[in-house]
Amino acid sequence: MKLIGTTKDNLLFHLGKREKHLLLEVLKLYPRIPPAHQPLSKSGQLPDEDSSRRLLEEALAEQRAENKKLLQAWLGDPKRFADSDSGCRLSLCPSDLEWLLQVLNDIRVGSWVLLGSPDPKLETEQLDKKTEPDLWAMEVSGYFQMELLGAVEGGREV
Repeated sequence: MKLIGTTKDNLLFHLGKREKHLLLEVLKLYPRIPPAHQPLSKSGQLPDEDSSRRLLEEALAEQRAENKKLLQAWLGDPKRFADSDSGCRLSLCPSDLEWLLQVLNDIRVGSWVLLGSPDPKLETEQLDKKTEPDLWAMEVSGYFQMELLGAVEGGREV
């Protein structure tokens, strides 16, 4: 992934064919954070915890459904990815970039939670056929987050 241009309104990235495929595959996993993962309060003391939990889960489900629709529309936009011989160009306005980072973060954090919230150094004996897809999703979404953030922060080639 390489930042190839910036304007006042957009960032233009080049993605290789494999990178485009990886990005599209990892975005299919949204949403990943389990609904019950969100705490109701920091103190843990609520008058009607069950009712509050249901309200939170309903609100999260609505938000995720809306984000899923937005993601499908975003990916379906024929102007989003301009294919070339070596890959494609991806154009992002600042709000799209922020939103894409949030989607990728949900995938990364959700995959980490599904792995059991392991220490940063995941032991190889913890890997098996069940955990490999979650580790893959966590690492790939983290890769795209870091590439996008690096390009924005430094205006550097990534």
